Amino acid sequence: MSGRFEPLPGGGAAIALDEVEVSILRSLAMQLAELIGPGDQPAEGGDPLDALFADGPSKPPEDPALARLFPDAYCPPDQELGAREEKEAREASAEFRRFTENDLRARKREDALTVVRDLDALGPGSSGGAPAVLELAPEKSRQWLGALNDLRLAIGTRLEVTDEDDGGELLRLPDSDPRKPMVMAYFWLGGLQETLIETLMSE
Repeated sequence: MSGRFEPLPGGGAAIALDEVEVSILRSLAMQLAELIGPGDQPAEGGDPLDALFADGPSKPPEDPALARLFPDAYCPPDQELGAREEKEAREASAEFRRFTENDLRARKREDALTVVRDLDALGPGSSGGAPAVLELAPEKSRQWLGALNDLRLAIGTRLEVTDEDDGGELLRLPDSDPRKPMVMAYFWLGGLQETLIETLMSE
């Protein structure tokens, strides 16, 4: 897949996507939205302000991919802490999570659904199977960047890619390995993310 984002005059970004790329991106974004979940919504007929001021969870998610998307704020994994410091950090993280995770979850889910909606609104390419061109305003570009980043984090976690490891050895997996499609998606998303960052920085 060779699509890359290019800057639009006046800001924003554009990319040409063929039907296969659109299908893969849409499927991945839908899976991400489902993984993140709907978050806390007000009961039918309830006051939306109740959800706005409701406390979020105080513990990290059990799913490793979600834990990567919603990490503890005050417990850096590579820093050794004493027992007292660790307890204080965990308490501070729990308090911070209670007041921020619901909003963060809603924003990440909206970013993923924005990708889905934009792809659904994308018209077919010209005759002969040419790719269709997706044009994103600056704000949409930032939402796409957030979704692409979250997708790479989630897939990288499933593939057990660490911060010290760029996952390069995964490219050497044989085509028969069931992880190979996920590996290719991981690196493809990385290329999209990189070109979109370059586009936004050029504005």
